[in-house]
Amino acid sequence: MTPHFGSAPFLIAGPCVVESDDVNLRVGEGLADLAAKLGLHVIYKASYDKANRSRLRAARGPGLEQGLGALERVRRATGLPILTDVHETHHVPAAAQVADVLQIPAFLCRQTDLLVAAGKAGRAVNVKKGQWMSPEEMRGAVEKLRAGGAPEIAVTERGSFFGYGDLVVDMRTFVRLRASCGVPVVFDATHSVQQPGRGPEGASGGSREFIAPLLYAAAAAGADGFFLETHPDPGHAPSDGPNMVPLDQLAGLVTVALEVWQRAREVVRA
Repeated sequence: MTPHFGSAPFLIAGPCVVESDDVNLRVGEGLADLAAKLGLHVIYKASYDKANRSRLRAARGPGLEQGLGALERVRRATGLPILTDVHETHHVPAAAQVADVLQIPAFLCRQTDLLVAAGKAGRAVNVKKGQWMSPEEMRGAVEKLRAGGAPEIAVTERGSFFGYGDLVVDMRTFVRLRASCGVPVVFDATHSVQQPGRGPEGASGGSREFIAPLLYAAAAAGADGFFLETHPDPGHAPSDGPNMVPLDQLAGLVTVALEVWQRAREVVRA
């Protein structure tokens, strides 16, 4: 079986939620071009439903059936593997019919039934570290996925809460997660700069200007993969716009991150 996470480094990228076919495919085609240009393993990410929104009326995506249909069209058009979030155990079988990688959101990383169900689906699983958890505590999440039979597992760091509404990334986390969990470790550079509840009318805000320095630091500190939400027009994205990378800036950002990643390992080997 071809590893869906590929060999390090790899990239998980895409819009926050499934949008129109025009947006979905525009992003997908851009990512496919980036993968070919850089020789990089890229996984297309979008959520059919974002169940953990700050507000009741916040955009959640088109839902299970329509969202998975849209993701299947991206797969056919681009050839990229697909990643999507699952929030409910009963969504797992349907999502696994389309997605190559199932993702467990950070707020749900201790939900035993969901983790075991995702593991049983026969798909790779990326589980995000809860904002309140230490790296060593993620061993439990990985054990649950392994108990379910997940063929591949990755753990994603997105920072820890510091006070109210700010996330801080401890660069030691990448070494500690790998030592504790024994799986590839991903850095979610875009959600790490999110500011939950601090945007207009209680929506999430974000500090996009810190994405690049944190990404480069994580590349040097030992991350195996990078997670970057991207959009052609973040200012008009229905979700997470303030902490998304403009699509036309993604290639430059990733190129530098890969250079840092490679140089850091050359120094260690020397």
